[in-house]
Amino acid sequence: MRFIERKRRQPPAVIIVSLIDILIVLLIFLMVTTTFKQHPAVRLALPETRQPIEGAAEANLVVTVTEAPPYFYLGQMPMTLEKLQSELAARAARDPQAALTIRGDRSATWGRIINVRDAAKSAGIKTVNAQVKSPGAP
Repeated sequence: MRFIERKRRQPPAVIIVSLIDILIVLLIFLMVTTTFKQHPAVRLALPETRQPIEGAAEANLVVTVTEAPPYFYLGQMPMTLEKLQSELAARAARDPQAALTIRGDRSATWGRIINVRDAAKSAGIKTVNAQVKSPGAP
C-alpha cells in the first residue's frame, strides 16, 4: 500500500560532475605552471651600480651576507662560515660547473664578503659573481 506518492526529481540544468572535473583540471594546470621565487627572509639593501654584471643570472648557488647574525645564508638556510665552506665544497664536488652569486647587504662588512669568496674559491667554485641593483630599481 502506498499512502504517499513520490514526486520525480527533475535532472539539474547544470551538470555539476562535469564542472568539478573541469575545475580539477584547471587547478592542476595552475599548480604545474606556477613558478615560485625564493628569497631569503632577510631584508637587504643591495649596492647600486651603473655597469651591468654578466653571469649573475645563471648562478645556481646564492649566498646572502647580512650585517646581523647569522651573517651567512646559503639559499634560505642560515650557516656559519665553516659550515658554509663545507657545504660549498660538497656542492662543487657534485657539480664542477657550479656558479656562485654573493648577495651582500650594503651595510655588511667587506671582510665577510671576502670570506665567502675565499670559501668558494677553496671549495673549487670557479665562477663567483656579485648581485647588485641598477639605479632606480626598487
